[in-house]
Amino acid sequence: MGAIEPVRKFAARQFRAPHIVDWANGSRELCRFILVSRRMARAFLLSPAKVSGERAKFLLNPRATFSLARQFHREGLPLAEVFTFASGLYFRGKITYARRFTDIASGDVIRVITTNRGLVEPELHVRPEDLKAFGDVDIHEDDPRYHEPLRRDAKQIAKSLGAKGTAILLGSIATAKYRDVLIDAFGERLLFPKDFVGRGDMSRGGLLLRAARDGVELPYSAVVGAVLRGKRAPSIFKMKP
Repeated sequence: MGAIEPVRKFAARQFRAPHIVDWANGSRELCRFILVSRRMARAFLLSPAKVSGERAKFLLNPRATFSLARQFHREGLPLAEVFTFASGLYFRGKITYARRFTDIASGDVIRVITTNRGLVEPELHVRPEDLKAFGDVDIHEDDPRYHEPLRRDAKQIAKSLGAKGTAILLGSIATAKYRDVLIDAFGERLLFPKDFVGRGDMSRGGLLLRAARDGVELPYSAVVGAVLRGKRAPSIFKMKP
């Protein structure tokens, strides 16, 4: 009970609801959720993989014989694993980078943008019917099936960020589909890797993987006021390591 008591006091002070801890019967997971949700420092927000492409179709094929597809149809897979297969280099770069530089002890989190569920954890277990449902909704700022869940979750995370907390978008800012909804929630606290400007998806993926490998985090800029489209960036092979 001694380990739970500090969290009980924290809940009473921050949430005015010490019974939350009693209700969970001292659940360590809930205690961790309470603490992290109040100390969140950074949120890495990853744009989703395209689920209408050929690789996603391979995964959705119930007759597919490769092991990943069999497991997907038999028991499901974590969303990050599904999106990594569907997208290839770009999503692999985003999730690898985010995991490399997320400091869980400081309250950092990773969330993935979806077409119909808002912001979800990359460990979310999904099945073929979930992937098909993602494909039924377009990522468009005018579609409420997409933007309402995203706006809801973004605002919740924005409230959880500390005064100096930031949200880092690992995705395109050139179109309004992610940018405008997230700016509404985070304002000038929404950042992106400034080296993304002038790069395509493959180049961004390679850039993120190299940064994760080297352990050197990319510099960020605020999305508000940023140059949305720039001249073609130099190849990552020509950049200084």
